[in-house]
Amino acid sequence: MTAPAMPTARATLQVNRTLVEWSPIYGRYLVAQRTTSGHSLLIEELPFAVGPKSQGGVVCLGCYSPELDECCPQCGWPLCEECSKIEDNVHKQTECRIFKEAKTRFYRIENGGQCPQLDCIMPLRVLLAKEQQPERWEKEVAPMEHHEAERRENSDIWHADCVNIAQYLRGPCKLAIRFSEELIMQVVGILEVNAFEARSTAGYPLRCLYPYTGILAHNCVPNTARSIYPSENYKIRLYAMVDLEANQQLQHSYTYTLDGTAQRQKHLLEGKYFKCRCQRCLDPSEMQTHFSSLKCGQCTEGYLLARNPTDTDTSWHCRSCDNSNSNEEVQRTLNALQAEVNGVQSLEMGAKRLEESERLLRKYKSLLHPLHYIAIGLKQLLIEMYGRVQGYEMVQLNDNHLERKSELCRDVLKVLNIFEPGLSRSRAMNLYELHVPLVLLAKSGFITSKLNGGELRARLLEAIDLLKECVEILQLEDKSSQEGVLCGVAKKALEQLTISVEGLGNELD
Repeated sequence: MTAPAMPTARATLQVNRTLVEWSPIYGRYLVAQRTTSGHSLLIEELPFAVGPKSQGGVVCLGCYSPELDECCPQCGWPLCEECSKIEDNVHKQTECRIFKEAKTRFYRIENGGQCPQLDCIMPLRVLLAKEQQPERWEKEVAPMEHHEAERRENSDIWHADCVNIAQYLRGPCKLAIRFSEELIMQVVGILEVNAFEARSTAGYPLRCLYPYTGILAHNCVPNTARSIYPSENYKIRLYAMVDLEANQQLQHSYTYTLDGTAQRQKHLLEGKYFKCRCQRCLDPSEMQTHFSSLKCGQCTEGYLLARNPTDTDTSWHCRSCDNSNSNEEVQRTLNALQAEVNGVQSLEMGAKRLEESERLLRKYKSLLHPLHYIAIGLKQLLIEMYGRVQGYEMVQLNDNHLERKSELCRDVLKVLNIFEPGLSRSRAMNLYELHVPLVLLAKSGFITSKLNGGELRARLLEAIDLLKECVEILQLEDKSSQEGVLCGVAKKALEQLTISVEGLGNELD
C-alpha cells in the first residue's frame, strides 16, 4: 500500500487517436480520427490531479486508506505511517507545505463520520497543478464545463462548497492572494461535473481529473471503455468497445448501466446537468429489452411502457390493450418494490440473503418483465452469491442450483450484450461466472451418462469460448485491480480446460 508520486507534466497525453470537435449541444467532444477496430487503444492520459472523494470520511492523503493511526509529522493532517515515510508522496508534494506554513489545524472526525475539511484537498491540488502546468490548465482544464448557473440554483450545496472549500482555502489556509473565490468555485464545478472515480492499488476509492478524456460525450449505450491504472500514476486508457468509423463521436456512459431510464435521467440531471436523449432513453422498450417495463395487470400478454420515457410526467400504456397508468402510480409501485430489494440487500451475506432474493424474484414475476432492471439487479446479486455463501458454496451446489446460476447469467448477459456491446468489464465478469456452472454440469452429465464424450466436449468448448472472451477483455485492466486479478484466474482456468478438452479429443479419436 504505497502512495504514488505526483505525475509530471511530461508526456501527459501519450496516445491520441482522436480529434476535438465542438457543437452547441455537446460543447467540446471527441471523435475517432480514423476507422478504428474494437478493443483498440484511443487515448492514454495522466491525470491533472488525484485526490480523495468529496463528502467522505477521514482517509490518508497519500494512499486514501481509511485505516489511520498516524498523521503527517510536518502538518498534522491525515497520513498513514507508511505514507509518512515516502518523501515524494502526493500529500508532501502538494498541500503539506501550505498547511504547515498557515498552521492550518486538522480536526479529526471520529467513528467514520463525514469530514468536510477534506473536501478542500482535491480542489486545492487542481489549483496547485494549475500553477505548475499553466499551459495545460489554459488549454485543457479551464474550458471544461462547470455549470455555474445550474449549481448556484442548488443554493444549499453551493453555499456549503463556498464555505467548506473556497472560504476555507482563502481564510485558514491563507491562499486569498493566490486564488480568488470565483476561481476556486470554478474548480469545484469542474470536478463535480468531470472527475472520474477510481481506486488505489489497495482498492480504496478516490477521484481523478482527466482534462482530455473527461470531455467524452455521454450515451447510455457507450462505444468506448476506460480503464484507470493506479500502478502507473493513475494513467487512464480509453479503448474502443466496438468498431468505430472515422469522425464517429466517442461516447461513454456516466450512469450505471443496470439502472432504468428514470434513474439514469435523474442521475445525469442532478450530477451532470443535462437530460439524455440517446436511443436507449428515447425508446420506451429500451432497445427491446423492456428494461423498465411492468406487467400490464389487465391482460395476460401486455406490458406497460412509458409513452415519453424522458418526461417525468409521462403516462404508461399497454400495447396489447387499452390499459394505462399514471407515472405517479407506476413510481409508487416501483418504490415499494425497491424498498423490499433494499431490505434484502441490507441482510448479511449468507443463505438468508440468497433465499430472500429468490423469493422476491418469484413474487415479482407477476409484476415485472423478466428483464426489468429490478429483476436484473436481483439476478446479478444471486449470481454473486451462488457458489460463495455458506450453504450454497460451489461444492454444495446440485445440478438444479447450477442450472439456476447458468440461467441467471444468461439473463444478465442478454441485457449487457445490448447495453454494453463488445469491450465490457461487466460482460467479462458474467462470462466468467457463466463458465463455472457450464463446466460442472457438463462433467456431472458425463459421469451420470446423460452426456456422451462428444457432447461433453461440445459443452466444454462453449465454456472455453466464454473464458477466451473474458480474458480478451480483462487483460486490458490493471493487474492489481479486481478485474485484473480475475483475468489471471480466468487464464489459468482456460489453460486447464483447454488441456482437458485436448485430452478428451485424443480419447474420442
